[in-house]
Amino acid sequence: MPAIPSLGNLRGRNNRRHQHPAPTEEQAHVVDCGVYVDGLRLPGQWSPVDAITEARRRRDGFVWIGLYEPGEEQLQGIAEVFGLHELAVEDAVTAHQRPKLDRYDETLFMVLKTVRYIAHESPTTANEIVETGEIMAFLGKQFIVTVRHGKHSGLQSLREELEGQPDRLQIGPAAVLHGIADRIVDSYLAVSEAFEGDIDVIEASVFAPRSPIGAEQMYLMKREILELRRAVMPLAVPLRRLAEGYTPLVPEQVRSYFRDVDDHLTTVSERVASYDELLTTLVDATLAKISLQQNTDMRKITAWAAIIAVPTMGVGVYGMNFDYMPELHWRFGYPLVMCVIVTACFILYRIFRKNRWL
Repeated sequence: MPAIPSLGNLRGRNNRRHQHPAPTEEQAHVVDCGVYVDGLRLPGQWSPVDAITEARRRRDGFVWIGLYEPGEEQLQGIAEVFGLHELAVEDAVTAHQRPKLDRYDETLFMVLKTVRYIAHESPTTANEIVETGEIMAFLGKQFIVTVRHGKHSGLQSLREELEGQPDRLQIGPAAVLHGIADRIVDSYLAVSEAFEGDIDVIEASVFAPRSPIGAEQMYLMKREILELRRAVMPLAVPLRRLAEGYTPLVPEQVRSYFRDVDDHLTTVSERVASYDELLTTLVDATLAKISLQQNTDMRKITAWAAIIAVPTMGVGVYGMNFDYMPELHWRFGYPLVMCVIVTACFILYRIFRKNRWL
């Protein structure tokens, strides 16, 4: 059996594009169904039953069926053909699963979370930054069935790249599973790099004077990084199992490449963990900044209230209807009182200004 080519050779090749008739309404959930023998795709349009029959007849072939958000009845028909476990089928229909790897008899069931970075003008005004989806993969000796949830998680380009590398597909369906995992982890790297730019903008805004950013936007960023973390962190254990020989369905030459994917995932995990810690610090800094601004506002209000209390008290005293008041009948009494009030207010203003209350 030939050695699996390097990942670098997989990218950038001219790929062949297969044209297929439009699926019938009953088969609309089947995105593509191909039979591969010696790494080459057999021509023609195949139904799932005919495909697995042909692969078993050839012995050295396998089937790759791609499904997009199938219903329970639709997936149940595929499950009967390939002997998929009912618990795994239920998870594949329901979706919203954590990344995991389960073994059912001679079949592996793997769940991977897909992520997509949503472009926006500024992270300080965005409502959503990360969109997630799911890819479930059923791996058998002569088949791999992929179930996608989410519009951004298409595998057509990956299928074309793999079909441009027959020596890679000659390994079997485990090479397809590796290609899917590698593609998804690469998307994690791209999203994490884009997220880093957003965090730099947020960090600069938090510590900028009179920045408009508030706690709500910081919590949004925190929520988005947690969504990315839920996709990345749980995948480490399944990848490590595949790299360590968890099942004979993954040959040794593919395990070494799963180790490479696991290394890339470790890099992403470290980035996401650091982003999470930094955002926690920025949230605390934002709350402290808001609290400081509130204290500053309260000091200003208190200072002005103290200044206004002086004329209020003076006017209140001289507004009383008494005959015997200081300088009440003196010609210059009113101007003198006004001068005293203005002077007292000015002195208080200078004191508060010196203490930076105003």
